[in-house]
Amino acid sequence: MATLKAVTTTEGTPPFSFSAEALAECKRLIARYPDSKSKSALLPILHLAQSENEGWLSVNAMDAVAQVLGIQHIEVYEVASFYSMYNLRPVGRHHLEVCRTTPCMVRGSDDIIAYLEKKLNIHVGETTKDGMFTLKGVECLGSCGTAPMLQCGAKYHENLTPEKVDALIDQLRNEPRTNYTDL
Repeated sequence: MATLKAVTTTEGTPPFSFSAEALAECKRLIARYPDSKSKSALLPILHLAQSENEGWLSVNAMDAVAQVLGIQHIEVYEVASFYSMYNLRPVGRHHLEVCRTTPCMVRGSDDIIAYLEKKLNIHVGETTKDGMFTLKGVECLGSCGTAPMLQCGAKYHENLTPEKVDALIDQLRNEPRTNYTDL
């Protein structure tokens, strides 16, 4: 495995370095695979970098991932930009990901999105001015039978109605997260 520098810095983005615990976890993840297949640890290491970088992957965080895996930076950028579970811009403390695929849409996900946009005074892809909420439309989250639904952190909120959305927003406002480990 390549040696990771203490800090990776690209102009215009905050410096990033893995904590000692995260580096140990990277080594453990890489050890799961044969030496010639260490790139297979890319997805979980991206999750780790995102959790250590306030819920998003800056260029510096992605460069650190490339460095720890000994792969080209572009290989990391390609993967991080493909999957909706990786955030390439800063996100709010509570990341509301609303499923927009057909089953959810038929059961009212567009109405839930419109309701959230109005309630939070933001559009899909934006973060509230207080940094509390980011709203994102995503592809299938695998909960078609309980549509419409959204994911916030590691939790699903299903069979949504405006009343359930109000209760969720109130709950999240009163219990702000202090870390990003469950993104």
